[in-house]
Amino acid sequence: MAHELERQVVLVTGAGRGIGAAAARLAAARGAAVGVLDIDPDLARQTASDIRASGGKARELVVDVSDRTAFMAAARALRTEFGPLTGVVNDAIWIRYGPIEAVEEDVLDRMLSVGVKGTFWGVQALLAHRGEKPCAIVNLASPAADLGMPNAATYTAVKGAIVAVTRQMAVELGPQGIRVNAVAPGAVPTPGARAIVDEAGYAKRRQQTPLGRLGEEAEIAAAIAFLLGDDANFITGEVLHVDGGISVKSM
Repeated sequence: MAHELERQVVLVTGAGRGIGAAAARLAAARGAAVGVLDIDPDLARQTASDIRASGGKARELVVDVSDRTAFMAAARALRTEFGPLTGVVNDAIWIRYGPIEAVEEDVLDRMLSVGVKGTFWGVQALLAHRGEKPCAIVNLASPAADLGMPNAATYTAVKGAIVAVTRQMAVELGPQGIRVNAVAPGAVPTPGARAIVDEAGYAKRRQQTPLGRLGEEAEIAAAIAFLLGDDANFITGEVLHVDGGISVKSM
């Protein structure tokens, strides 16, 4: 398994911290050359530096994923350094919670631009800079696409769109040898999530999860790496819930 992703070139968005960083590090540990894409230059540099210090191959790419031109330029730079892209992990997200009546236009625009536009641009970057090898795309969804959550209408709109477009992309891109799947993490206390969910919120999520605990970044990264690898060669259009069972729990 150590070299499961050898000779792959994988672009990971939101890779400066949290699940994106964990996915980038694991992909590199399994042999892939990784594009560490994040809007924060310090975070992108740190993740890429960590990978290189561990003997892996990585290039930091400082990009706002909602900027299509910048995204495509970053993918081109990654291809120039490591070769044609074979995989993209669309993890970048920008989140604000609030009641429906309080949703502001600029907040909704930003969430859709990062979460939905960014996913499209990630897929387009792969299509523009792939080679002849089969490719894999992994989008980050959420159980929130299927379950109601308090004050999360904007978040569920983004994640619901990602689930729908994952299935559409799987149908449309399958004939080109491109698999498209999604991973739907449960409650994982990443740095970004901790900024908007307090300890009481996590205690409630822990109680609602059948396995009785929160998830870990490494567990989500492992699912992403599986979907990027050859063991998932006949899997496409799926949403893999890595959520401790919360999405199947009855009331």
